Amino acid sequence: MKNFPWDKNIYIIAEAGVNHNGNFYLAKKMIKKAKDAGADAIKFQTWVEGELTGKYTKKIGYVKRNFKTKLSRYEITNKLALSFKEFEKLKKYSQKCKIDFLTTPCGEISLNFIADILKVPYIKIGSSFLNNLSFLKKVIKKNRPILLSTGMSSFDEVAKSIKTIKSKSKKNIPLVVFQCTSEYPCSADNMNLNVIKTYKKHFKNTIIGLSDHSLGGEAGVASVALGAKVIEKHFTLNKKFNGPDHIASLDFKELFEFIKSIRTAEKMMGSFIKKPTISEKKIIPQTRIGIVAKKELKKGSLLKLSDIAFKRPATGFSMNKVDNIVGKKIKRNLKKDEPIKRRHI
Repeated sequence: MKNFPWDKNIYIIAEAGVNHNGNFYLAKKMIKKAKDAGADAIKFQTWVEGELTGKYTKKIGYVKRNFKTKLSRYEITNKLALSFKEFEKLKKYSQKCKIDFLTTPCGEISLNFIADILKVPYIKIGSSFLNNLSFLKKVIKKNRPILLSTGMSSFDEVAKSIKTIKSKSKKNIPLVVFQCTSEYPCSADNMNLNVIKTYKKHFKNTIIGLSDHSLGGEAGVASVALGAKVIEKHFTLNKKFNGPDHIASLDFKELFEFIKSIRTAEKMMGSFIKKPTISEKKIIPQTRIGIVAKKELKKGSLLKLSDIAFKRPATGFSMNKVDNIVGKKIKRNLKKDEPIKRRHI
């Protein structure tokens, strides 16, 4: 099977979402900023008018709070959409910037576009579509790795969606499952990061990630320790922009520091093998405890247990060799605290 970026390193997705406010030039600038911050990919959301939000959809809490407008939810959705032509240009610009371009399809028309025209490397499924099994089956037919968010879902719903994907996938399509809480922003007590361990236990041969809607960077770092291999985080060019997600997103400086902290945590995880580091090996002789002369010892005397002490350095016999040296004749005079070595007995 092809190697994927998360096989070796944590894959970090800078989620632009709709923080471009429907402005192509803002979207383009976000691509450059995501690359500068150190992200592996930038992700948008793709839909055409009427595909995602119906006219009877009401504004939910965070949209009311964060987006000051008289527009209806239906009108807001249309206002924040980018055209297919604009997405084609953004994909080319992402290639120029050398950052992976991803976008979430919000319907079958958009799915066909991003898979067949944009040819995105991975297909991200938003939490809104997790229980849409008929849509998931269409996604599977595109034969791309699938990134699945699980906000607003029960464990049984997640399990059913994963079973659908794995049972319908003839070529064992790689699957990334994100722990996600669909709150913007998400409070610390609702992040439920231990679900990452639950997913790892129950969903074998599945990559686990975190779609992080919390305000800080702590959740991302903690998720690394729990085994997350893909992390998605919203960002914006300006938190003061008028829009539903800006206030719950990181600005560029915060995104840069967030990614830096993830990379540091990733290094700290190290390997599963317990052994001294190169630096530790250098200090072992002067840091560990060895066998030394407890007092001045005369040449020719027999070494007694009362003649030895256990102190630094460990440049002579190690402590587990006591029984081997007690009763041996001393070949030369030894000073107090002098390490007892093989040539001395």
